[in-house]
Amino acid sequence: MKPLAYRMRPQDIDQIVGQQHLVGPGKIIRRMVEAKLLSSMILYGPPGIGKTSIAAAIAGSTKYAFRMLNAATDTKKDLQQVALEAKMSGTVILLLDEIHRLDKTKQDFLLPLLESGQIVLIGATTENPYISISPAIRSRCQIFELHPLSSKDASIAIKRSLKDEKNGLGKYHVTLTPEAEQLLLEKGNGDLRATLNALELAVLSTKAETKSETIIIDKQIMADSIQVKVQNFDANGDSHYDLVSAFQKSIRGSDTDASLHYLARLIESGDLISICRRLLVIAYEDIGLANPSACQRAVSSVWTAQQVGLPEARIPLANAVIELCLSPKSNSAISAIDQALMTVKNKNIGTIPDSLKDAHYKGAQKLGHGIDYKYPHAFPSDWVAQQYLPDNLKNESYFEPKGNSKIEEAYKQQYLKLKAMQKKQLQ
Repeated sequence: MKPLAYRMRPQDIDQIVGQQHLVGPGKIIRRMVEAKLLSSMILYGPPGIGKTSIAAAIAGSTKYAFRMLNAATDTKKDLQQVALEAKMSGTVILLLDEIHRLDKTKQDFLLPLLESGQIVLIGATTENPYISISPAIRSRCQIFELHPLSSKDASIAIKRSLKDEKNGLGKYHVTLTPEAEQLLLEKGNGDLRATLNALELAVLSTKAETKSETIIIDKQIMADSIQVKVQNFDANGDSHYDLVSAFQKSIRGSDTDASLHYLARLIESGDLISICRRLLVIAYEDIGLANPSACQRAVSSVWTAQQVGLPEARIPLANAVIELCLSPKSNSAISAIDQALMTVKNKNIGTIPDSLKDAHYKGAQKLGHGIDYKYPHAFPSDWVAQQYLPDNLKNESYFEPKGNSKIEEAYKQQYLKLKAMQKKQLQ
């Protein structure tokens, strides 16, 4: 018997659960279906949220033939059979799963069929198509992002499955307690395929005394039956980069609880390398000169985490995350170097002043290199005014200290003092 999630797949667009931003009244995919003006599209988002269901519903609503292939495992010959069917009987809707793994040979075969409209391609992928799919395919498809289902949407699908006697579990007379449903919804985490298949396992593994007796699925039975992951992790996938981005932005925004949440998700993924690398970047990019000692302690925490490994690594990592969240913030250092890089890339930077050029070789003096250099340690307070920037850039200023902490305020005052002294003495 096919899994419940497969059997409950929608037959038309009105049966789709969730994704109302695409299939709701007046929304783009519904308008395409109602007008029978289908164009190829790419649906992307996490597993189990309705990519295949939308494709099947489009086919059911339009009465076009519907075929499913996998870009990674099915061959060019399989594509040729779909093309032949389209040529003989008219438009075919092709759901091509894992479209990000479509190789060039299959792509070249498909492109003219998409152009002619013989095949309406619905590509499904968990990867960001703007990164993982070739421009040639992207330019011929509309791109739609799907979202994990809300608990309300998933609950609708659960109730529908429990009532449906033909394809669902209606013949088993199931009562699902509110606590069991809540657990199922929480652990399903928006993945409807996993949610429905876990529900079916709970029902089929619970025996009723008679055929007419109600099967009661309580929280304990559901807990024993759930085999879904709390998160879908892919260290190389688009969702991974979203997670790392959310982690850094939460620390930058000083939200300790959100930062620990995203740290927990990264720890659960087992990707210690990405966590450590990102923490070091955060320390110096977002805290920086506002609290240099916190940066050093982050380095120490990362070193410790790498030495002990997971799961113990979570302890020094949590220490670092909490401190970085609650620390004063400053991006003055990264802003300063980025401004300097912009100058180097976009301006006539001129030559290094002769006084600063290397003079440690025979003939340097004849070239005038290093002759007028003033050795700061030979002057009071180990400082002397002299020009260090090239002539073209002598008035450039990159560092804009914020003074968000006592430490950076001290740096700020020293920087402004030295700039003023140099400007005065070199005039």
